[in-house]
Amino acid sequence: MLVEIVDGGVAVVTINRPRARNAVNGAVARGIAAALDELDESPDVSAIVLTGAGGTFSAGMDLKGFLTGDMPVVEGRGFGGVTEAPPKKPILAAVEGYALAGGFELALSCDIIVASEEAKFGLPEPKRGLVAGAGGVMRLPRRIPYHVAMEIALTGDHYPAARLYELGLVNRITYPGEALNGALELARTIAANAPLALAATKRVIVESADWPLDEMFRRQGEIVGPVFTSKDAMEGAAAFAEKRAPVWKGE
Repeated sequence: MLVEIVDGGVAVVTINRPRARNAVNGAVARGIAAALDELDESPDVSAIVLTGAGGTFSAGMDLKGFLTGDMPVVEGRGFGGVTEAPPKKPILAAVEGYALAGGFELALSCDIIVASEEAKFGLPEPKRGLVAGAGGVMRLPRRIPYHVAMEIALTGDHYPAARLYELGLVNRITYPGEALNGALELARTIAANAPLALAATKRVIVESADWPLDEMFRRQGEIVGPVFTSKDAMEGAAAFAEKRAPVWKGE
């Protein structure tokens, strides 16, 4: 696992098992969980990019490890250390090559997906007698049309990034080898905004999906209220009035 804080308040977490097509084993899952915990608390980071080394995002669970009892699950965080508890900060997936099975589920755990035009996605678990139980069969029909999600989940076939871009699942398509650069460009744009506002915005989008209509604004208010009274809110207004770039404190 490689973790690097780059310029612009962005961190890159890289799954570094290229010879195994970045298959996720217990060590990878624990590494991702530890990295995300640390980056969530870092005042120097406002956005995170998850990617894979060697031209592949991730081929999913390490099946050889699975056979020996090496489960790539972290208690409280789920598969890969992220699927059940993504970070509070915005996280982007930069996908080259294959994002299959658990690899696709890692990408689905992210808020934004940037993919190479050569990238392939799929949930081939049924071909191995398994089920995409790390969020794949739950998240996918919430992101794309029901019948298309059914096709992807039931056939287990591979689908090109261009098709998922058409469906709105992939945010941006890049030339081969440029997915990370594309994700970094977008992450820097996000990270230039106020960190408290980013975290609150993400939380409302994620949590409001099942809020009752008569409670939506109350619940939103509990989350966004502190943002409006923060020092950063005052700084944003002052910077606008003074025609200068804001200096965020995360306070």
